[in-house]
Order: sequence, then structure tokens, then C-alpha cells
Amino acid sequence: MSEASAWSVGAQEQPVPLDAVRAPADRTSFTYSVVVPVFNSAQVVGRTIDRIVEVFETAGLSFELILVNDGSRDRSWEVISAKARAHPHVVALNLLQNYGQHHANLAGMREAAGDYVITMDDDLQNPPDQALVLIDEAMNGWDVVFGRFERKQAAGYRRLGTKMISVLNRRIFGQPPDLTVSNFRILRRDVVDRICESRTAHPYVTGQALMYSRARTDVLVRHEPRPVGKSNYGLTRILRLVFAILFSYSLFPLRAAALAGFAIALVSFLLGAFYLVRSFFVDTPVAGWTTIAVLLSVFNGVIIALLSMLGEYVVRTLNAVSATESYHVVERVARGSDR
Repeated sequence: MSEASAWSVGAQEQPVPLDAVRAPADRTSFTYSVVVPVFNSAQVVGRTIDRIVEVFETAGLSFELILVNDGSRDRSWEVISAKARAHPHVVALNLLQNYGQHHANLAGMREAAGDYVITMDDDLQNPPDQALVLIDEAMNGWDVVFGRFERKQAAGYRRLGTKMISVLNRRIFGQPPDLTVSNFRILRRDVVDRICESRTAHPYVTGQALMYSRARTDVLVRHEPRPVGKSNYGLTRILRLVFAILFSYSLFPLRAAALAGFAIALVSFLLGAFYLVRSFFVDTPVAGWTTIAVLLSVFNGVIIALLSMLGEYVVRTLNAVSATESYHVVERVARGSDR
């Protein structure tokens, strides 16, 4: 097995656009769903909503805006639910608790009905007018188009976290070396349907978009500083995402542990053999010490090896039976429908 296959459960080769030889499609012929996870953004999310609506209405596009409140502790739900009641194109979902950005994106995708789904942040760092850039590129026949930022306006630790996640994406999901991914993206309906049908307790939309698509590309977009407050995506959340990717989509940690287990078992067997042979030539002042050392070395080595193999089967079984809901919606607000 190659090094890449040891990491990956579904790596794919870089494809070409399906409609590469055709003229771009007319963007007004499709409908669009914009999914925005919301977390503690009461000061800025209202402006984000107004700007998204303005951009899509000015462009003459048929759209819906789905806002997912991911357990915010401020007035974010009050802001987005009021917008949903006032505007016919806006839907607000309120999650039971804070599940994380990718869970919120998944909830929005399952609500979405558009031919294309766009995911973006709630803080105007993804300028809404740049969504039109993604749409225009998608019209060339791509399954998924990621926004590639000219210069990402983020703290140093976030840029470092992005590089770590990029390494995992390349190893696990087969991200091509020349492809840049981000949470600002547009996905075609069939890709969204595959993601929504996937039953996993730890959704990771970026990796799933790579797994469930053939034609992927990126396009240059602006990335602006957050106008109010600071980012909610701290170091802890980045590390949680890294571990979720590793342990939910890759067998690498388990196989690394198994390899270490077999290495320790081998050393234990060799140590046991050494003390056994040594006992024939060198007397030990402690009676029975050699026997105990040999038995402990052999049995501990066998136990470690067995535990490593059992772990492999346990993970495969958990993957096969895992079908839990990764989030719960407690309230949905839309104009003409409040429940």
C-alpha cells in the first residue's frame, strides 16, 4: 500500500471540467442557496444579510439565504430571525447548541433547495459580491469552486492552522497540489446531495466536497478584515477540527498505533530471548528473575499486538454502524412560516 493510501479513505485524481469545451452556462438559469453559519455575530450579521440580499437582487438571480444559528450566546438569533420574518428570501434555523461550523453548514445544506449552494462566513470577511465570481466560474462546468484569497486577513496561528489542515486534505481527501480550498465555495446540487446523504457524526464539508466531486477548481477572490469584533475560530477550534479529520476520515492514527504496538512487541520478544540466552551463561543473584522478565516481555508483547489488531476492527465496526444525527434544529423561521 502506498503512503497516500495509508492516509486516505477516498483519494481521487484531479479531473477536468465536465463542460470544458462548451460555452459558459447562463447564471440566471439556475437557483442559488447561500448558507451562512452564525455564531456570536450579532454586531455584524445584520449587515452581512443586507449585503448578500442586495448583491443577488441586483444581479437578478433567484436565491435563498439560509442562516444557521450555531448556539450563539449573544443576540444573533434575534437578529437573523427578525430578518427572516421581514424578507421572503431569508430562512433562519436555530440549532439546539453549538455544534461547530461544519455541522451548521450541513444543516443549511439539508434545508437548501438551490441548484447551487454557496457557503460563506457571517462576518463580511467573504465579501458577498465575490460570490458572483464563484458563480461565474461554476458556470464553466465545475462541480465545486473554492475561493482562493488574494491575501487572507487572519492571525498567524490561523494561517498555520490552515496549512496543517491543507496537509491533511492532501493526504486524506486527495486534494490536488495546485488546488486551494476554503470555506468560501460553491457546490453543485449533486455534490450537495451526496454530502447530505453521508451519515457521519463528524461532518467535514471541505473534505466531503473533495470526496464527492470530480471537477474541482479555485478562483481568486478578495478577503477583507472583520469590520467588528474578532474571529470566533480560535486555536482550540482549529485543533478540534484537525483531530476530527484525523480520527473520522483517516486510518492513519490507528495504523501508526498498530505499527508502534508491533514494534514494541518485537522489542519485547527480542528482550525476552536475550534474557533467556543470558541465563544459560550468566548466573543471576535473584532466583527466578530471568523467568519473570522473559514471561513479562513475551506476554506484554502479545497483548500489545492483539490490542492493536482489535483496535483496527473496532474502528471499522464503528464506521459501519455510525448513523447518529450530528445536530438538532429547534426552531425554523421564514416569512409566512414560523415554527
